[in-house]
Amino acid sequence: MDLYLVRHAIAEPRDHDRWPDDSQRPLSSDGADLFRRAARGLHRLGIGVEAVLTSSYLRASETAVILVEEAEWPEAETYRALEPPAGVPASVQLLETRAEPSLALVGHQPDLAELASLLLAANEHAVRLELKKGGVMCLRFTGRPARGAGVLRWSLSPKILRQLGS
Repeated sequence: MDLYLVRHAIAEPRDHDRWPDDSQRPLSSDGADLFRRAARGLHRLGIGVEAVLTSSYLRASETAVILVEEAEWPEAETYRALEPPAGVPASVQLLETRAEPSLALVGHQPDLAELASLLLAANEHAVRLELKKGGVMCLRFTGRPARGAGVLRWSLSPKILRQLGS
């Protein structure tokens, strides 16, 4: 299985007056525009997936919609396991229920980096990984994802993805 970890694109700044519920904070218009170009980079590389799972937070679901439109990935399925503060254990449980040969998770930091560390080194704090907003990381597994069983194939910043998409 190839597992793609996608951090949501750049969102509007936190503002309790505008978004008392932070889960409703959207992508900024610049963040959406920049991620459209990054998603085109994924498409240009020929990267596709069988399924996309996303947090229901607006900024994550908007990022997933851009992946559908620009990278031609499938419509996203929403899972609470990918929302803060569900954390790494909930994401691992979710992965245990999936069998697609390629799968993308669209979510948040630090959960995605900690999940990658757990899947690569069997400890969510063993490997310090940086996944910038709009960045994508690919982990490969022989069989289903399991603790310590992953291999990091690549990790691309949104800047590199945008350059590939131009």
